[in-house]
Amino acid sequence: MDKQNNSKPIVGFTLGDINGIGPELILQTFNHPLLLEQITPIVFGSTKVLNFYKKIMPDNTVQIQQIKDIQYAAPKQVNVINCWEEVVNILPGEITAEGGKYAAQSLLAGAKALKEKKINCLVTAPIHKKNIKSADFNFVGHTPFFQHFFEASEVIMLMVAENMKVALLTEHLSIKDVPAKITVSAIINKVTLLNKILREDFLIDKPKIAVLGLNPHNGDEGLMGKEETDIIQPAVKQLFDHQLLVFGPYSADAFFARGHHEKFDAVLALYHDQGLIPFKSLANGFGVNYTAGLSVVRTSPDHGTGFDIAGKNKADIGAFQEAIFKAVDIFRNKKMFIEQGQNALKKNVSKWVQEDNKREPAFEE
Repeated sequence: MDKQNNSKPIVGFTLGDINGIGPELILQTFNHPLLLEQITPIVFGSTKVLNFYKKIMPDNTVQIQQIKDIQYAAPKQVNVINCWEEVVNILPGEITAEGGKYAAQSLLAGAKALKEKKINCLVTAPIHKKNIKSADFNFVGHTPFFQHFFEASEVIMLMVAENMKVALLTEHLSIKDVPAKITVSAIINKVTLLNKILREDFLIDKPKIAVLGLNPHNGDEGLMGKEETDIIQPAVKQLFDHQLLVFGPYSADAFFARGHHEKFDAVLALYHDQGLIPFKSLANGFGVNYTAGLSVVRTSPDHGTGFDIAGKNKADIGAFQEAIFKAVDIFRNKKMFIEQGQNALKKNVSKWVQEDNKREPAFEE
């Protein structure tokens, strides 16, 4: 894929649940031909599924090109690699075993192409966590799947919008199990990785990171819980002592209400709803879920399968489009960060060589 360095990025797409809005998002997105000037899309799924939904979209003029291999991708069409050939029963808005089965097949094919570097980044359409889970796909969502598939020791579910970035310490976990997962080492590990991601994937030289508290009013000095004083504060202090610009803990309710999130490069929320409720409220329909911490780039829109509007040509493509833009931006940032490091190394080596050449030669005995 080195030949793509000076051309358009190749962006892969998964269909998501075939009974959800994923296929419609893809078709609506590429109904605007200007995007095809910027990227070469590869959909891992089924031309039959896309054509099914295209029939209910009378104004859609997307050109679908079936290909056998990515090397044959047409630059200004929606290229589709069929992950199955059998006829599938498509039931928009219904949760079925077939919907989960083919969502998994699409996802696995896209992840494999990403791992083999046949595509530059991958944008995943929404899946349904219950019907996709099986003996062959034993994951609660995209994030743990990608962590396992790419053998990453740790990843971050990072929610990204223009006005904020929210990382999660714990993800899809029952609220009763959250406190046990909040430890000094867990916070230190997550924030250290988050700091690295902000530098390498977003090119922020000295990131400022806020850490939220767990209890109401930050525990009110121990009256409503001691996690803030016994765990979070010591973790923040250790991180700050190691030259990371980390601050907190902050009371979650006042933090977002007063707009403090805009004063930081990222916020670490301790559990799902603590971070996702304010994020989705403030992202204005353009939120992106980024699986951060991998060597590759995977994004998705910050919403679900939309079964209630599936097949009705009502899906809003705002977050899906933003997921594409963010994926391409992060891919380019990663590449730029590596190149900057290589250039700095070359400059230092050149300097060392020049200095070495200026030294007087040693006398031979």
